[in-house]
Amino acid sequence: MALRQTLSAAPALASRRRAFPGEDEAYTKARKSLLAEEIDLRRRMTRVAEQRRQLPPGPLMKDYRFKDANGAELGLADLFGEHDTLVSYFWMYGPERERPCPMCTNWLGSVDGNANDIKQRVAFKVFGRSPVERQKAFALERGWQALDFLQVVGNDYVRDFDLLMPGGGDLAAIVVYKRGKDGIRLFWKSDMTAGMADPGQDPRDAPDIAALWNILDLTPGGRGTDWYPSLEY
Repeated sequence: MALRQTLSAAPALASRRRAFPGEDEAYTKARKSLLAEEIDLRRRMTRVAEQRRQLPPGPLMKDYRFKDANGAELGLADLFGEHDTLVSYFWMYGPERERPCPMCTNWLGSVDGNANDIKQRVAFKVFGRSPVERQKAFALERGWQALDFLQVVGNDYVRDFDLLMPGGGDLAAIVVYKRGKDGIRLFWKSDMTAGMADPGQDPRDAPDIAALWNILDLTPGGRGTDWYPSLEY
């Protein structure tokens, strides 16, 4: 059994930082203190990822049904390809919506650029309640090339994962499945609901999966409180 390596204290590591030319003492002290927090955050994120990978087997999945771009009906097992892991994103683009959710669009746009890399390790699919033709038409408009879209068939999937709002709108969800000898099991799904958000914050997972917000978190103004991405500018 491999021994866990003893880690150096975060402040000790942060003390190795080289000051930028022209820094004053106040900035240097504050930046080193922040760097120690950033090192601790990195370590915490690593521990959480390890804990996620150690989850016990989740519940067995139903044979949920989907339609592909050719109109063929597929089961969940058909979506894995050569992989034993499937990552799915259910986006807010149901038939009631004239246009898809801007936040879903923002995230899928960034993932499209990474999708071919992601698919070297796991299967990745985008689910929606709208027909695939409608989903792909919007993808073409955005210039997306690497995402695979599927239409959920029936109501079992959206009901079981609680993805329909009372007014008929959709909720987004990331769900990860694991295929084994005994069938397909739920590995992990995003479970941070709106009711779990801290005061003054929009609901979000941790770590935040959106590059947009992670980049804005690096800036003096942060995410702001009254700005969201749009479909057009």
